[in-house]
Amino acid sequence: MYAIIETGAKQYRVSPGDVLDVELLDNQKSVTFGNVLLFADGDKVEIGTPYLKGAKVSAKVLGVNKDDKVIAFKYKHKVNYHRTKGHRQNYTRVQIEEIKHGA
Repeated sequence: MYAIIETGAKQYRVSPGDVLDVELLDNQKSVTFGNVLLFADGDKVEIGTPYLKGAKVSAKVLGVNKDDKVIAFKYKHKVNYHRTKGHRQNYTRVQIEEIKHGA
């Protein structure tokens, strides 16, 4: 059994027990994802238009972390122009507990 959910303008394929990193969520102990795009259980596959009604994925929040630093460097030849900028993305690590399908 698996589902495809949407959170933070990204799509993830999840199964019960999976651990994944999603964009930063509010500080909670658990979260429910309501934007379920697809639900599959064996040979039975249901696709939403765009979302499935009554389908939810519940997850437990494991913690908040930061990703590796990404460096953006700009340089223009012969004009002494250099700009360096760094960025570290915050993300929330969640563990999928249950996939509910109400249909």
